[in-house]
Amino acid sequence: MNANPAACLIGWPAAHSRSPIIHKYWLRQFGIAGDYRIEAVEPAAFVSFIGSLAARGYRGANVTIPHKEQALVLSQPDARACAVGAANTLYFVNDELYSTNTDVEGFIGNLDASAPDWSADGEALVLGAGGSARAVVFGLVERGVSRIHLVNRGRERAQVLAQPYGERVRVVTWDDVDAILPQVRLVVNTTSLGMKGQPSLPLDVSMLRKDATVADLVYVPLETELLKAAKARGLQTADGLGMLLHQAVRGFELWFGKRPQVTPELRALVEADLTAA
Repeated sequence: MNANPAACLIGWPAAHSRSPIIHKYWLRQFGIAGDYRIEAVEPAAFVSFIGSLAARGYRGANVTIPHKEQALVLSQPDARACAVGAANTLYFVNDELYSTNTDVEGFIGNLDASAPDWSADGEALVLGAGGSARAVVFGLVERGVSRIHLVNRGRERAQVLAQPYGERVRVVTWDDVDAILPQVRLVVNTTSLGMKGQPSLPLDVSMLRKDATVADLVYVPLETELLKAAKARGLQTADGLGMLLHQAVRGFELWFGKRPQVTPELRALVEADLTAA
């Protein structure tokens, strides 16, 4: 490997990622003469690229759409990556390629930081059943949430996600949501609804209890209509940018040997870039 440590983000497309801003900020903070690059790798070239990762001078990589599932197969995944069914972080141990999924701690870490009074002692409603929802559900189960209601446009996909958790994860329909809202203490949107250019999320936050917390994984816009409505009601909220920042922490530690902090300065840096886009 090259003398200067490096990691990268592999995706297709990948140019939109803010991960280089995050990791280069931490490299500067620690005075590490390293680098973090974007590698746009089309699906047909992914296997070959991963096979030459070390030869290219990389200590590891972040993996994003559409490569997360294949990254799992091409590496030695840990329990979190297996449970989520996707890997977003690759790293080497004694020249062997390992993988994990840091979306789990990214979500929970951001929830703890942004909404410190949120409680796992109660029920939760999770919207969506994709890779992010898998990470959210795993994290909530791990923290001891007793019942998770899971709703997705395609019921079959939700049932596949829920199956390993037995009665703790209950698949419901969108028609059931209004009846569920008054009893949950946490709502998490993992869908693209509310994202810039996407339809809005039809959720009536006025039906939530006063001690509920609302989390939205969307970060463009920074404040979605869902979060705006929740804040107007005085509810605790956690946004998608916070999750993006927190999920990056362990990858940096695995590659560069230092555990970074998510600071207000770093958040402001990424916010400014998002606003300018």
